[in-house]
Amino acid sequence: MPAMHFVVCWPDGSKDTCYSPSTAIEKHLQVNHPYMLEEFVTLTVRALDEASERVKAKFGYFCSSAMDQSAAISLKAQQFSAGQRVIVETITPIPV
Repeated sequence: MPAMHFVVCWPDGSKDTCYSPSTAIEKHLQVNHPYMLEEFVTLTVRALDEASERVKAKFGYFCSSAMDQSAAISLKAQQFSAGQRVIVETITPIPV
C-alpha cells in the first residue's frame, strides 16, 4: 500500500506537506484545482478516513497518522474564512 505526500497551499500562501497512508487521496483531490476551504476539508477528511480504513483492512488497525493528519488539516483550516481557496500542488508517492 503506497503512502502518499500531498502539498497544500493555504490561502495565506503557506504550504504544508501532508501524509496519506494510501492512494485514496488521489480519488478525492485533484492537483492544481482551487478548492473552497470547506470543500477541501470535507474531501480531505473523507479521503484520510478511507485511507485509514484501507490500513485497517490490511493490517487490522486504523492508521493513527491519517487521523492525526486529518485533525491537523481541520485545525489549520480554522485560521481562514470559509470562502477562501486552497490548492493541492502535488500528490506523490513516498519512496520506500
